[in-house]
Amino acid sequence: MNVNITSSECAWSNFEVKILGTVIKGLRGFGYKKEVEKEHLFAEGDEAIDIMSGNKKGSGNIKVLGFEADKMNKAARDAGYEDITEVPHEAIIVTCSFRRRQTDQVKTYVANGVGFTEAGVDMEQNAKHREITLPYLAMNVKLP
Repeated sequence: MNVNITSSECAWSNFEVKILGTVIKGLRGFGYKKEVEKEHLFAEGDEAIDIMSGNKKGSGNIKVLGFEADKMNKAARDAGYEDITEVPHEAIIVTCSFRRRQTDQVKTYVANGVGFTEAGVDMEQNAKHREITLPYLAMNVKLP
């Protein structure tokens, strides 16, 4: 397989992440992950005879500037929840659209049924901004 990685492979200027239909302008990073449980099947002898598949699950995180986390928590409070971790997973979809070059077709990662598992703040001396990582579980993740 020939892999050609260039600086435009993941041009940050061509990414857009939306949560609850709102574009996240203070995005600093993100991750999507789809996992399938797999294990060896053993029978006679000491060598595996197959690999069996099991449950599928999705997870990820977004890293945002503090004002974005504040907006997400305010939206949660306005909807009657304590913070973003209390919002039911059925209400949250995270999408990330990107293109390698401006002329390429848009590709999209989608995480459905997102439940944020943590909310908090980490601060450091001499920090110039707040950067908050919000991990989540997802009912499913679709990769482009």
